[in-house]
Amino acid sequence: MIAADDITSDVDTPENFGRGHGHKPKTRKDIASGLQRDPAEMLRFVAGPDGTIIPDVLGKLPGRGIWVGPSKDEIAQAIKQKAFARAAKKTVSVPADLADQVENGFKLRILGLLSMAKKGGDLETGFDNMRSLARSGKMAYRVEALDGAEDGRGKIRAIAKSAAIDLEQPAPPVLGIFTAKELGAVIGRDNIVHMGIKKSKIAKSLHETLSKLSGFCSLIPPTWPDKEHEPEYLPYEGSTKGQ
Repeated sequence: MIAADDITSDVDTPENFGRGHGHKPKTRKDIASGLQRDPAEMLRFVAGPDGTIIPDVLGKLPGRGIWVGPSKDEIAQAIKQKAFARAAKKTVSVPADLADQVENGFKLRILGLLSMAKKGGDLETGFDNMRSLARSGKMAYRVEALDGAEDGRGKIRAIAKSAAIDLEQPAPPVLGIFTAKELGAVIGRDNIVHMGIKKSKIAKSLHETLSKLSGFCSLIPPTWPDKEHEPEYLPYEGSTKGQ
């Protein structure tokens, strides 16, 4: 007889991922806590052919999924408990920089989403366009260069907050983990300081990715002198905030 845990957590491939019974989402077992959780709120890993544990940021790698909560602490707990080997049911090798691999993978994913938003017409750049988007109330996220000036960032933030109050909406949160050069590369320019993401399907994908990334780094740089004035990013319920 097949146990319930085998159905909800152990059998997992990209082909059947996301298929649930009835209207309830299929859950997966968090190898660190032992709890059944929504896979959309966890990290998926697989064991490679040589037994090395690999982060599956996009959820497309073949093989048995190994699921862990989205934070450095939860990965460290799983490693300490030797839970990766138990979940894989074989000897595995866990890279010392596994958490860094996850963080870098999500950052690359975010840059890819920003590029997709640009191609789909859901991204605005530059101070004037950002100001217009903020006033429209259609901004889902502000993206500000890590090395951008406080003055310009503050002006856009003030406009976005004022528009949100008038429309009785939450102010769009800010993402500040990329330099102006990194943001410029997204759209083929040398430097971009201000970006705005419109409310869209891309924004929803970005939210899920940022929710996971927030367990690995601060989305608002601690070095910003105006950090305390930025709207707090609210990840999905139950996620772990960044350090």
